[in-house]
Amino acid sequence: MTTSVLICDDSSLARKQMARSLPVDWDVDISFAVNGLEGMKVLSEGKGDILFLDLNMPEMDGYEVLTAIREQQLSTMVVVVSGDIQPEAYDRVIALGALDFVKKPVDSTQIQDIFHKYGIYGKSSPNQPVEQRVSNLEVNYEDGYQEVANIAMGRAADLLARLLNVFVILPIPNINMFEKSELQMALRDIADNDNVSGVCQGFIGSGIAGEALLIFSDSSFDDIAELMKFEGEIDESVQLELLMDISSILIGSCLKGIADQLDVNFSQGHPIVLDRHIKAFDLLNQNMSQLNKTLAIEIEYKIENKSIDCELLLLFTEDSIPSLNQKISYLVD
Repeated sequence: MTTSVLICDDSSLARKQMARSLPVDWDVDISFAVNGLEGMKVLSEGKGDILFLDLNMPEMDGYEVLTAIREQQLSTMVVVVSGDIQPEAYDRVIALGALDFVKKPVDSTQIQDIFHKYGIYGKSSPNQPVEQRVSNLEVNYEDGYQEVANIAMGRAADLLARLLNVFVILPIPNINMFEKSELQMALRDIADNDNVSGVCQGFIGSGIAGEALLIFSDSSFDDIAELMKFEGEIDESVQLELLMDISSILIGSCLKGIADQLDVNFSQGHPIVLDRHIKAFDLLNQNMSQLNKTLAIEIEYKIENKSIDCELLLLFTEDSIPSLNQKISYLVD
């Protein structure tokens, strides 16, 4: 008997990896959705005995899909597949009715373990070879960059969440290729009216090089100090210590997450504290002078119920693009 499977994820790379991870001897009819709204439409059409669901999506995210499934009393079995691996994320999706949780990047062993655990499938004659299941899924380099950044972002958030005992609200990473003038215009959109402090750290390895910039709003220091159980006056030296602690977690773990996926080793320079308490655009613009063209990955981290906001910008040099594309092609193929 053919089982209908719905894979709901905004990343074409993730959809392809998920489809390939399904058992080769499983008779399935696979549908795809790029956000929660599309996913709910497919479920309303009676497809999706099993739903593999991402959490961070535009239009309607995974939490909202789980809520809608519960409200509409749909019978689909949901396995969440996400780069957001915070303990609180797991607890929330299970409370909303998900069967289980799989961390990205997904592989066939993870899926088989869940299937055996819940007795989801038995061997049958597949109606479609594995490669035919994904033959119509086109993945470009930008899709690859975004999914790699999404997984790395989730690992960094997990460390921060465990350290501070909080829930980190994660965005969809913003990926762009900029000429210098375009980058400067984009930075104006990123910058707000708050004064900020920043940390810059260079990285290089396997033909890939760039700069990581952490932009931290000065208004966030009080809440960060409270979460880190600091007692006393929050003077300049304390702010600097807090800034370095946060940058070490977010920059270090995010770069490691990217390096692990691309199978490279990054050598990281010493973190450098940039100007303190200045406008965001001024800070960013001062450190773009050596970049003529760059691949920019923008990630905004926010902590739920706290006035804590910081931007992580990963800026890869133009010379890095061929090596990056070669690494991404291994994931795509």
